[in-house]
Amino acid sequence: MYRIGIDVGGTFTDFVLVNTEGGSIAFHKVPSTPDDPSRAIATGILEMLELNKVDPAQVAYVGHGTTVATNMVIEGRGVPTGLLTTKGFRDVLAIGRQTRPSLYDWSVRKPEPLVERYRRLEVDERLTKDGTPLASPDLKAVEKLVIALQDSGVEAVAVGFLHSYRNPAHERAIRDVIKRVAPELYVSISSEVVAEFREFERISTTVLNAYVGPHTQKYLHRLRERIAESGIEVEPLTFHSNGGLLPVRTVEELPVLTCLSGPAAGVIGSARIGAEIGETEIITFDVGGTSTDVSLITRGRPQFTSSRLVAGHPVRMPMVDIHVIGAGGGSIARLDDAGALKVGPTSAGAMPGPISYLRGGTEVTLTDANIVLGRLNPIALLEGRMKVDRALAVEAIQEQIAGPLGISVEEAAFGVLKIATANMSRAIRSVSTEHGHDLGKFALFSFGGAGSLHSAEVAEECGLRKIVIPREPGTLCARGVLLSDLSRDYVRTTLVFAKPEVWPDVVRLGAEMAATGREWLATGTIPGNSRQLLFTLDARYKGQSHYIAVHLDALNEDTLDTFMQKFERAHTEQFGYSLDGREIEIVNVRVKAVCHVPKNDSVVVSREGSVDLARLGTRQVYFGEVSGWMETPVYQRMLLPSDVPFEGPAVVEEMSSTTIILPGQSVELDGFGNIHITLRG
Repeated sequence: MYRIGIDVGGTFTDFVLVNTEGGSIAFHKVPSTPDDPSRAIATGILEMLELNKVDPAQVAYVGHGTTVATNMVIEGRGVPTGLLTTKGFRDVLAIGRQTRPSLYDWSVRKPEPLVERYRRLEVDERLTKDGTPLASPDLKAVEKLVIALQDSGVEAVAVGFLHSYRNPAHERAIRDVIKRVAPELYVSISSEVVAEFREFERISTTVLNAYVGPHTQKYLHRLRERIAESGIEVEPLTFHSNGGLLPVRTVEELPVLTCLSGPAAGVIGSARIGAEIGETEIITFDVGGTSTDVSLITRGRPQFTSSRLVAGHPVRMPMVDIHVIGAGGGSIARLDDAGALKVGPTSAGAMPGPISYLRGGTEVTLTDANIVLGRLNPIALLEGRMKVDRALAVEAIQEQIAGPLGISVEEAAFGVLKIATANMSRAIRSVSTEHGHDLGKFALFSFGGAGSLHSAEVAEECGLRKIVIPREPGTLCARGVLLSDLSRDYVRTTLVFAKPEVWPDVVRLGAEMAATGREWLATGTIPGNSRQLLFTLDARYKGQSHYIAVHLDALNEDTLDTFMQKFERAHTEQFGYSLDGREIEIVNVRVKAVCHVPKNDSVVVSREGSVDLARLGTRQVYFGEVSGWMETPVYQRMLLPSDVPFEGPAVVEEMSSTTIILPGQSVELDGFGNIHITLRG
């Protein structure tokens, strides 16, 4: 039988096909179709199955990562949305937190709320902070509010009441009214999206869920239809931002869980592959067509966060901690009003794409610069399937950048490359040195279609010790999908101090959440029988505002002391001190329900032979002002032997990516086919 992993990117959609019996693995890429991502998925699946002579009926598993929901928020393509909230809290979305997005940049503005004020309506209801009803909603009055929202043209409604994380009864009653009065509306209630305190973040997350819900449902419906039409009999699973997979039904209810879905899969895949080769301290470096995503892995474990911004809007969800910047192969290079060269964050995307891709692009991109410099094949990509035109890129760089600046074309193109390198390096420092980590102890795990093009310069600028590039790095996020388990996260705010007399209440709450998790795992859409419940307590010292996560193997009557010891240790590791004798407050109880799925270990692909046999020829490559143009050997990666070192400069080509090795750097392949680049000095 076969398993398929898919990652939908801004420029390309990537595929990995694994034979569960023999362990063989195949890779494939097709251009993305942003107007309907399911088209590229269906096309790519059929092409890959045909190329590998696989009967669709033999496919037993399909998992996919997607940024469909994220892109809807970024591009403002969600549906008109309404909000029903507690009387007096209509403007929570607009007020937010009293912080500026960029303290010293007065031109930066917070994004407008996704719900216009006239569509934010108040319900006369109230709960106390412990969830006791003070005023129950008038359901007849709510019916009129729902009709008013419907008449205003909304397609989705978010419901977020004060303290509903303690008691969801009022929100559920309102949802029932909406479903009765306007059954065609998509409804999200905050107590089921994120049952956690801090009303701004909770309501923002619920609104985002409603905003992207209808279009996500349509996308998933089309995806299921197209996959079924291909002859595959299983339903696709969707990767979510906390490093696991979800069935379609859950994603339709909670699409906000998929924000940063694809990039998170790459981090999980990196941790798994890193463990195979003995690398536990890793910076992941994922460069695609529109963005660069970086993340930190320490002691073999990815870093997680409970909140982040998506296009400036807070999302309160557990997720892999990834820093994203607008720097990718499609990033547009231009001169600003002052005549300075800028690269990104705007992107040419998949359509029209870079000028050299012959799809109608008119603005110079980072990819065009790499083609002009000889770093990318100037004739064709994707093993000859995608023709490119270097002459068009040269002409555009001369006209748009080199000419106005009075410099040569190669100097202009290399300037684009240097600015992109600086932007990428800044992103790496933001997740490492700015948090006290010594970059000299880390390996740069480079992937994405453009990661290995830029990793050599980025690693040298950041002072990293080595670079690891997995097989077909442009498809690693798709491969990461196949290296992950199914999981779903639950959270409840409790706000109690860790004392023996209240600990049983915490245990009881954990047991209730665990029962909900078991219920979800028992649904027919969850394959497999290897299941697990993981417990985490968010905690802080009395008087602190923010909390840290403490993971527990079990949550029962006997684990209070274990929790307190782990909290003290975690606080010391994160902040450098602990406060002996200070009371510890438990803020949230979290439960992760996990269904472990079988995973194929990487197959040893150790090859004998010589470097010369892998050599395809040479071409002129530009390495900067000092080295200039150099006649550089070009190698086919699949023919390179294992454990045979060679020196740069070199270009290594494969279907999904191109790797650049700088002069003075040394490179060697391990037994799994991963490239290891050792930096100079």
